[in-house]
Amino acid sequence: MRSSSLNLVIYILRRLAISIPVLLVGTFLSFVMVAATGDPLGELRHNPQMSQDAINALAHKMGLDQGIVPRYFSWLGHFLSGDWGTSIAQGNALAPVAPKVIAAFGVTFKLVVGAEILALIIGIIVGVLAAVKQYSIIDYIATTLAFLLFSMPIFCVAIVLKNYAIEINGWVRDLGLTDVLGNPWLRTTSPEQLKTDGVGDFIASTIGAYLLPVLSIMAISFAAYSRFQRASMLEVMNSDYVRTARAKGLAGGRVIFRHAFRNALIPVTTLFSVNFGSVLAGAIITETVFNWHGMGTLLVEAVSKNDTQVMMGWLVVIATSVIVANLIADMMYGILDPRIRVG
Repeated sequence: MRSSSLNLVIYILRRLAISIPVLLVGTFLSFVMVAATGDPLGELRHNPQMSQDAINALAHKMGLDQGIVPRYFSWLGHFLSGDWGTSIAQGNALAPVAPKVIAAFGVTFKLVVGAEILALIIGIIVGVLAAVKQYSIIDYIATTLAFLLFSMPIFCVAIVLKNYAIEINGWVRDLGLTDVLGNPWLRTTSPEQLKTDGVGDFIASTIGAYLLPVLSIMAISFAAYSRFQRASMLEVMNSDYVRTARAKGLAGGRVIFRHAFRNALIPVTTLFSVNFGSVLAGAIITETVFNWHGMGTLLVEAVSKNDTQVMMGWLVVIATSVIVANLIADMMYGILDPRIRVG
């Protein structure tokens, strides 16, 4: 037992050691590409209220008068010390980048993590049932629903849900799910409009702000997880060791959950780690539809203003999130299949 735990710790440390240089290379390539997008002070250079000396001083502060490699290491040193640079907020007003990126990340993370966890849990359950009941009515319904959601872009799901929010409000009211004032629970889709006058009011507005956006992201991810889980489960159930377990007379439930289910989770774990990062970076559509001001909105604003410092902060946070998600997936591999720890 102690040897197994030690192998798992060594396995995790080895993956962590690999992730650090990957992150450094990723940040350097991102820095080069962002630097090539244009002059971040271009708008200020056309501002008649800004003198050339002021622009030169600002360019020196941002390291724009240096070569790309010295600029990168200067930026990296400041970034690691907590100074993520300054953003050109409005006109010639400057604002620190870190609070903007961290606040936007918190908004998007709250949206994505709930949707992805729900999608993963429901997708695994549906996928296992569809595999165990292959070619049954359950399998056909799950397959049809998955392909239907696959064929619908996320903005279509989001817009449909938002447009029918009034009808949903009516259904909720008919069920008697209102607060103490008789107001329906689905009152807003923006977390910035949450009511905090009382516990009931806060719960009511929170459900409205989170339910529809979470359902939008969850629907698409659920389709992917359920199909992968079904395919993986079918492959494992047809393997030799599962057939051997059945031939020995083990109960069907024990064969499925003790011998098949654990190994069938490995491909879905891989999909989850990759999908989490992509959803986190690509939540702009859902945020736009439901008036969330998260990472997607921040990136659009930064690109439109050529705000390189914000773009770099955005890219580093997203890259770190993807690497952390993959580290968690590697840890799950080692837990699900002890053979991986040795390799």
